Amino acid sequence: MSAVVRPGPAGVETRPAAVDPGPAAGSPGDRSGARPGTFAGPAWDLRTYDPLVTTLGPLPVVVFVFTTRDLLTPALIAAAALAVVLVMVRPPGRVLAALLLGLPLLAVVMTVSFGVLTDPHTVDGTTLVASVGPFELWSGALVTGLATSLRTVALLLLVLVGGLSTTGADVVRAMVQQLRVPYRIGYAALAALRFVPRFGHELEVIRSAHRVRGVDHGRGPLAGLRRQAGYAVPLLAGGIRHGERVSLAMEARGFGAHPARTERVRIPFRARDVVFLVATYAVPATIVLVVVPALARSAG
Repeated sequence: MSAVVRPGPAGVETRPAAVDPGPAAGSPGDRSGARPGTFAGPAWDLRTYDPLVTTLGPLPVVVFVFTTRDLLTPALIAAAALAVVLVMVRPPGRVLAALLLGLPLLAVVMTVSFGVLTDPHTVDGTTLVASVGPFELWSGALVTGLATSLRTVALLLLVLVGGLSTTGADVVRAMVQQLRVPYRIGYAALAALRFVPRFGHELEVIRSAHRVRGVDHGRGPLAGLRRQAGYAVPLLAGGIRHGERVSLAMEARGFGAHPARTERVRIPFRARDVVFLVATYAVPATIVLVVVPALARSAG
C-alpha cells in the first residue's frame, strides 16, 4: 500500500502517514504461509525445509523403486509420497485435481497399453482376458503393465515432493551454500534457467506481433513449419540481446571477481530437515521389510 501525502501550508513540510506493512511472511500473524525462499513457518509446511532434503533426499528411493518388480512396494511408496504432498505441500486446486484424477488415469492407460503390447509368448501360462482381432490381452500381461504403471506413478510422486515444495533458485542457493558448489557455476546455471520463461514471454510477443501485422503463412501441412520458422529468427535475436544484458549486469556487479559472495537468502539446515530425511528412508524400508512380507503372508 502506498502512502498518501496531504498538501500542507506553504513552507511547511508534510510527511506521509505511517503505513502498517502487516505481519512479515512466515510470522505468527501471516496467514498466507511461508513462501519458498523465506524458510520460516510451521513444521508441517514442506516449503520451509531445506531444498536439498526435499529434492535430492528421495533420489535413493527413486532408484530403488525403479528396480522393483512387484505390485505392493511401488503402490505403498506412491501412497506415502501422495500423503506427504497432500498434507505437507497442499498444492492448489488445479494441481490437486491433476494428481487425484490424472495419475489414476495414467495408471489405467499404461496398464492396458503394456498389457496389449506385451509379447503373448512370455505370458502363455496365464488366463486370456480378452481378444480383439489380432490383439490378445492376458492376465499376466495386465499384471506386468500394472507393475510398470505403479512404478511410474511412484516415481512421479517422489519427484513432485521436491518439485512442488521448492524452486530452482532455492536449490541453487542451497547447493552453493551447503554443497560448496562454486557460485560462478551455480548462479550461471540459475541465470540460464531463467532464460526459459523469458523465451516463453518473447514467443508470445512475437506471435501477437505477427497477428497484428496480418502475417499469413498459408494453409496446409507445411503452414505450421513456416510459422515456427518465422518465429525462430526474432526469438534468437531477442535471446542474444537478453544474454548480452545479463552478461553486462553480472560484470557490473563484479561477478566472479571474488572467491565468495554474500547471500541475500540464507538457507538453514535444521532438526526438521534431519527428521524428514530419516523418515524418507525409514518409511520405504518399513514398507519393504515389514509391511509387504506381512501382507504376503496374510494373502498366502
